[in-house]
Amino acid sequence: MTVAEHKQTRETLLRVGTEMIARGGFNSTGLNAILSAAKVPKGSFYHYFSSKEDFGLAVIDDFAAAYTRRLDRTLGNADTPPLQRIRDYFAAAIADMRACDHDRGCLAGNLGQELAGQNEAFRLRLEEIFEDWARRFSACFEAARRRGDIAADSDPEQLAELLISGWQGATLRAKVRKSSAPMALFADLFFSHILRPPPG
Repeated sequence: MTVAEHKQTRETLLRVGTEMIARGGFNSTGLNAILSAAKVPKGSFYHYFSSKEDFGLAVIDDFAAAYTRRLDRTLGNADTPPLQRIRDYFAAAIADMRACDHDRGCLAGNLGQELAGQNEAFRLRLEEIFEDWARRFSACFEAARRRGDIAADSDPEQLAELLISGWQGATLRAKVRKSSAPMALFADLFFSHILRPPPG
């Protein structure tokens, strides 16, 4: 097998594993099911990953890299006013939830609920991801504060933490309810009741 074929096989395992874990959870998704769906022999799996836990961490890293590119397109878009970047992020996430028929939700959020209390390696890696997201949201809120779009005494870091916590809850509610309405409601309330405009 060539280097390119090895890389392609690994990418296929991660892509299929991500999809199955996002829908069914980590503990409930067996390696045999992943290998069968990916059409990869079992012996090949251990060429790329030492264990299911190692594979799970690689899935998280792959998801985080893809999500970072998505955040770069929304939160990192310097040509767009900072609060509009937040709105664009909400809109993209709602569209994604509708596109998958409310079946997946956020992989990091799903795994955090499932594994944070069971596996320290997963918990630490997921916390790193959430912290990175918080920094990106905080930078948008700081830019909005400097522009005078929100009150001067707003705390960008607290706003970012509140957004992530609330948005994860809204995403879970949307998945359970099979409707993006909870996400849309959170987005509306965040802008109308949480972000305080400057006085005057």
